[in-house]
Amino acid sequence: MTLRADIETLWERSQEGLDAETATAADLATLETFLDALEAGEVRAAEKTGDDVTSWETNEWVKRGVLLAFGLHETRRREHGGVDYYDVLPLRETADLANRGTRNTPDGTVLRRGAYLGSDCIAMSPSFVNVGAYVDDGTLVDSCDTVGSCAQIGADVKLGANTLIGGVLEPVEDAPVVIEADVSLGAGCRVTSGFRVGEGCVVGENTLLTPNVPVYDLVDEEIRYGHLPAQRRAFARYVPSSLGDHELFGDAGAFKPAVVATALSADTRDATQREEVLRE
Repeated sequence: MTLRADIETLWERSQEGLDAETATAADLATLETFLDALEAGEVRAAEKTGDDVTSWETNEWVKRGVLLAFGLHETRRREHGGVDYYDVLPLRETADLANRGTRNTPDGTVLRRGAYLGSDCIAMSPSFVNVGAYVDDGTLVDSCDTVGSCAQIGADVKLGANTLIGGVLEPVEDAPVVIEADVSLGAGCRVTSGFRVGEGCVVGENTLLTPNVPVYDLVDEEIRYGHLPAQRRAFARYVPSSLGDHELFGDAGAFKPAVVATALSADTRDATQREEVLRE
């Protein structure tokens, strides 16, 4: 049987009552193989099937495998760096990162089991990369960043400090967040609920990207939801809300968050280029 078939069989059994108390050693070995494959980048929670950022499709069996990794393991005492903690999954072993030229700084960089980091990456402390996340080559995960479960982060991406990339586990989302290659997210950005950012975008600091916040694309003169097209400069703004008609707001009106997307200039792109000396 293939790994996918093994995971799908485990999922069916879990729907019939299989849990951490009844899981066998063979069941747990299947999950270990699955987590190893995630860490090696051999399987991914989503894959791009076309040219456009909207063409990403979820590998449902991979997401189910991640859920099984929690459901079929018991919370127990673990130890890392002389500190006791209690969790379902251990932290990720990092010996393989050195062979790829990838760095993670101490005292607060948490890489959970089942997370993939490519070559030439930097993970600054404190930061957290959750199970099933895929971080491609040359990407910077800066201080106070969170990369949520199953998030797909492309190559040469810059996640500014205090950036939140949402996960799929709680609440369970249909699709993971996707950040394509060469994207720069400013400090304090939040990307959640399966939102997709196209290749080469530059997003201003403190911008919220989520499917229920409209993207006013001034390049194509369209209002979009759930994705930002490639090669855009995007930033947060507020637009009038229909709630402004309520008498409680008076003459001040009410506003809701929105994102404005404009053409990406060469000056903006140059200002966000990665610093190669950090990786020599």
